[in-house]
Amino acid sequence: MATLTICLREWARRRSMSINKLMEELATISITEFDAETRFRSLAARGSAKNGLALLDKLDAAFAEKAKYYLAWRGQGSRAVKRGADWG
Repeated sequence: MATLTICLREWARRRSMSINKLMEELATISITEFDAETRFRSLAARGSAKNGLALLDKLDAAFAEKAKYYLAWRGQGSRAVKRGADWG
């Protein structure tokens, strides 16, 4: 098992927020992730494998397209930084 040490104060400072706000944001992300997984598992139990695999193929294609855009954006240097804000 590996160990990860995070300086919360520095992380919060870099994000221009308090440690309390950072922890609130992390908790929100964790709850959202849990809810999404729970919903996915519930729908997967009721859905068809064929439709699920088709959806995963669609997601793979979308992420591949976004990755292609990101790699092109990185290659353009500082001119692309403004456009990169729209990327996420």
